[in-house]
Amino acid sequence: MAKLPIIKLPDPLLRTTSAPVERIDADLVRLADDMLETMYAAPGVGLAAIQVAVPKRLFVIDTSDDEAKPDPRVLINPEIVSRSDELRLHEEGCLSLPEVLVEIERPARIVVRYLDRHGKQQEHEAEGLMATAIQHELDHLDGKLIIDFLSRLKRDMVIRKFKKLARSEM
Repeated sequence: MAKLPIIKLPDPLLRTTSAPVERIDADLVRLADDMLETMYAAPGVGLAAIQVAVPKRLFVIDTSDDEAKPDPRVLINPEIVSRSDELRLHEEGCLSLPEVLVEIERPARIVVRYLDRHGKQQEHEAEGLMATAIQHELDHLDGKLIIDFLSRLKRDMVIRKFKKLARSEM
């Protein structure tokens, strides 16, 4: 396994809609394993393939707390099949936007359908942090970022900050 570089705003690839995974092979499983290693090292609870510059509909997630046994999951071609009317407000961060936190209201419970790392179709009912993290990662697959939930003024301020940071790192 290898730790992969995580792309950050203002990289335009983050705004790309990811393509469906056509087949699950050894390369894709290796990518998922590398993404898990990258996510744990960051540290984060989720990581979409687009965040490591791979525009495929795939993300990894593990919302277990530090004391619990790790529960890594690989979701390939995920889609939400139902959402609760009840909402949950949660402060979200993102590995592609370090130090940016945004309070976002999302459905508290969802059902997600996806293929696992073996190509088997799965359906999972998620609530709480797991539901929030799945929706966050699905947003990445559609080119949407947490700053899109901010007012235009605040979003523009964050974008300017990251553009300035990117220029200073050149």
